[in-house]
Order: sequence, then C-alpha cells, then structure tokens
Amino acid sequence: MHSWWYDQNPDRPTYSPLSEDLSCDVVVVGAGLVGATTALALARAGTSVVVLEGRTVAAGTTGGTTGKVSLLQGSRLSTLQRHHPERLRGYVEANRSGQEWIRAFCQSSGLPYDVRDAVTYATTAHGESQLRREHEACVEAGLPVVWEDSLELPYEVRGAIRLAGQGQIDAVAVTDRIMSDAVEAGARLFEQTRVLRVDGGERPRVRTEHATVDARHVVLATGIPILDRGGFFARLSPERSYAAAFRTDGPAVDAMHLSIDTPTRSLRTSTPDESVLVVGGNGHTTGRARSEAQKVDDLVAWSQSTFGVGDPLATWSAQDYAPASGLPYVGRLLPNRGAVHVATGFNKWGLAMGAAAGLALAGDLLGETPSWRDAVSSWRRPALRDAAKAAELNASVGVEMGKGWVSAAVTRDGAPPSVGGVPPCADSGNGAPVSAVCTHLGGIVEWNDAERSWDCPLHGSRFAEDGSVIEGPATRPLKPCR
Repeated sequence: MHSWWYDQNPDRPTYSPLSEDLSCDVVVVGAGLVGATTALALARAGTSVVVLEGRTVAAGTTGGTTGKVSLLQGSRLSTLQRHHPERLRGYVEANRSGQEWIRAFCQSSGLPYDVRDAVTYATTAHGESQLRREHEACVEAGLPVVWEDSLELPYEVRGAIRLAGQGQIDAVAVTDRIMSDAVEAGARLFEQTRVLRVDGGERPRVRTEHATVDARHVVLATGIPILDRGGFFARLSPERSYAAAFRTDGPAVDAMHLSIDTPTRSLRTSTPDESVLVVGGNGHTTGRARSEAQKVDDLVAWSQSTFGVGDPLATWSAQDYAPASGLPYVGRLLPNRGAVHVATGFNKWGLAMGAAAGLALAGDLLGETPSWRDAVSSWRRPALRDAAKAAELNASVGVEMGKGWVSAAVTRDGAPPSVGGVPPCADSGNGAPVSAVCTHLGGIVEWNDAERSWDCPLHGSRFAEDGSVIEGPATRPLKPCR
C-alpha cells in the first residue's frame, strides 16, 4: 500500500540524518504539516530551529490524508455543541485561521489550492437526525451552511448540508514546500532520525540514536506524543482509516463529500488531476480489526460498484488520534512546566487545524497569542463527559491488554503470521520472529494483513516486520525472539 500523494511527487527533496550533537532554540520533533508549519513560523521570526523526523517529511498522517481543508467536519461541531459549547466558535475560528494560512501559502508558492464546496450527507434516518443537529451547530458557530434534499451522487441521500468556499490540496506537495521554505529561512532538518527520549532540565536534551540536540524548547509534532509524561496516550484513541484512488472519465464529484453515517465514505477529486477520484473510509481503532485487508477490499468494491471504476491506482491508509475531550490538545506537555509542547488529537481533521496548531505553538514561543488560543489548549478543566470518555478508552485498553496476553499464552505453533508462546513471539513468516510485546506499555501486537506490520491495539504503536518502529508512542523496536 502506497499513498497516491507520494506517487504525484516522485522528485521530492531528501535530507541527511543527524550525525553530530547540536544546540538550538527549539527542536521540532516530526515533519508533518504541524511540525513544518511550526518550524517555518519560528524560522521566519529568527528563531534557531532543528527539525528531527524519524522517517521522511510527510511520512505519517500528512502523507495519508485525503487532503480536505474544511470547516465542515462531519459531526464534529454538533459534538462540541453538546459537550463544549463555550469552545465551539473558538474551534471554528482556529480552523479558519489554519485554512486561510494554507490558502495564502499555496497562492504565494504557486501550489494548487482547489476551492470546493464541502458537503456532509446522510443516507439513513439516524444519519439524517445527526445531520440536522450538525446543521444547527454550524449555524450557531456562524457558518453559512445550506440544507439540500438531494445530491448529484449515484445513490440516494436523505439530506445534506453544504458549505461553500472550502478547499482541497495535495498535502505532501504543500508540506514539502513549507519544509523547504523553513530550511531556506534557517531551520535545519534531519530525516531518518528517530527521537528516543527527551531529558529534562533547564535546557531539554533530545536524544536520538546517534546524536543529541539541546534546546530551550521542544515541540512534539508526532501524531501522538512520544513521551508518556503528561499521559496523553490515556486521553487519545488511535484510529486507522483507508483510501483509494481511481481513474474516471471526468470529475466524478463536484464537491468534497463526507457521509455522516458509518461506515464513512469520503469523496473528492485529486489535485490537480480531476479525472482521479479519491475515496476514503472504513476506519477502526488501530490493531483491533479482524482483517485490515478486508477493510481495503470492501472500500475498493464499494467504489467499483458505485462509480463503475476499475482497479485502484493506489490504496493506502493513515493513522490519527481521537481525543477524549473532543477537542485537540495543543500546548504544554505538562501543565506547570513549559519547556516541552505538544499538538495532537485532530481526529482526522488535521489540515486546517494542524496548520492552526503550528501557528499557535509558534505563537506561544514568540509571545503572539491568537484570539482563539484557549479553545484548543492541552490542559483544561475536564468536563464530566471527558472523564467518562477517558475512563471508557482506558477500560478498552485494559481489555485488549488482557486478551492479548491470554491469547498468546494459549497459542502454540501457529502458522505465520502468528503470535504465541511465553514470552510471546510475533512471526510474520519472514524468518526472523520478534517479540510480540510492544515496547511502549507492554501490549501484545496484532498482525496487520494489509500493510504487513505489527500493530499494538493499546495505543497505536506500529512496527515493521523486522520490529523497527513505524509510528505511535513507542520509540524502541521490538526485540528479536530468542
């Protein structure tokens, strides 16, 4: 599986790994959209910035996004209206700020920013009820949404809401350019440089496999924070979703569509080639699907039967994190210590909000606070619903922990791919079994048959067949089995 967006950008810049100790004002860990935006804003302000990326620029969620830059976000606003009504408008304004920044950056850089309407639609009675609540929340938030009874889709809907003037991008091309501009402005970027830990002190020390960087501040823009202090892993649910690109005779849809019913169906044309349809959906909690390959096959089969398309040009997946609070966490890692900062919990809406988070973090360090800043803080007084949701998340983690260890203990000599034994080994069939114990908090990994990876069902750490870290809160590889 390989993202369509990587195929559209074959000649991307590359950067060397870190090989010597450095010192700077700010270390940014992660070179997705959030990290790139943070680095560019700081570098342009004259701040000394080092960016450390474990793989390559846009290798994580940014590279797997469907690329919608929208203020209309499924059922997000009605959820906030119920549980955080005081932050509803601030959340929308934060997204608007990020959206406007991306639009302006694309225009100034000569990159495509396709202006499109965003449409959320319902196909069931329950979905229609949800959609009407979303319509009400959008109106309360000041968004000029319009209700429609029908759409030009090849299937019936029970209603839709449309918000004009949103946008779609190639997020890989955009992030590459942001990062390139940051380097031109003085930032130093190192790829294939995985951060192992951050030591505290007056100047935090960021330790990688081969070298160390000390700084005044550290920004963790890694999807989920790679440091456990702060306990963000206990307030986030790791979610994977899938996408596929198909050749069509012409533009298959005239807007960016999203179903409010499940399984989710996300539709858009590619950028800049409108004869390619991008379909997304079939999300689930990481490591907890019976078969990821079946999720991909189902999405492809639905697309083929609905739009009459042929075999996919590409299929891929992405991981994002759903916050227990319903709002992103952007700010300090710890409430009373300001040297390490985080941005996480975008719940699959990390383009407009991701750019806003980067601007907010840079603003925190530069003393420039936007009016909407408090709506997306990393620490706030928890509402009763937030505490209940966090308890639910952690209860499910406990269940998965127990299931994994019990299943491994009773399994013997299974045909690969398999997990079993005491201590449990994970055998993909490549001849080099690795420990099945996740190096984050000891969960038992599960085989991902779509991407040939070992995924932890606790907090979403993912490992390659050889045990090396792909993504998630884990920083250490799975050990070889003895």
